[in-house]
Amino acid sequence: MIALFCVSLLVGIYAYADDTRPCADDAAKFCKDVKPGGGRMATCLKEHQKDLTPACRQRTENMMMRAKEMHKACADDIDKFCQNVQPGKGQIADCMREHKSELSAGCMQEFGKGRHRGHKG
Repeated sequence: MIALFCVSLLVGIYAYADDTRPCADDAAKFCKDVKPGGGRMATCLKEHQKDLTPACRQRTENMMMRAKEMHKACADDIDKFCQNVQPGKGQIADCMREHKSELSAGCMQEFGKGRHRGHKG
C-alpha cells in the first residue's frame, strides 16, 4: 500500500500531469484506456518501459528512485496516521497533508519535495 501510494503520488506529480511533461505523449499512446488513480498509470508506464521515449524512460526511472526514497522515509508515518485510509484518488496524500505537522522530519523532507513539482498542498 505504501509503495503504491508513493509511486502513484510521484507519477501524478511529474510524469504525465500535462502536455509539457515528458511522459504525456507516451501515456496517451500506451495508456490511453487506463483510468488514472490507484497506481494504474504508473503500472502501465512501467509495463511499457522499453517502448517509452528516452525522456519519459528517464523520468520514470527517476520517479521509481524517488518512490523508494519516499517509501523509506514515510512508511512509519503512513502506517501511523493513514493506515485506515483507502488508497486511490489522492486520499493517502490528503491524509499526509492533514498530518503535516505531525510527520517525522525525514518524511516531511521527502513529502515536501513534491510541492515544487506541481503537487498540491
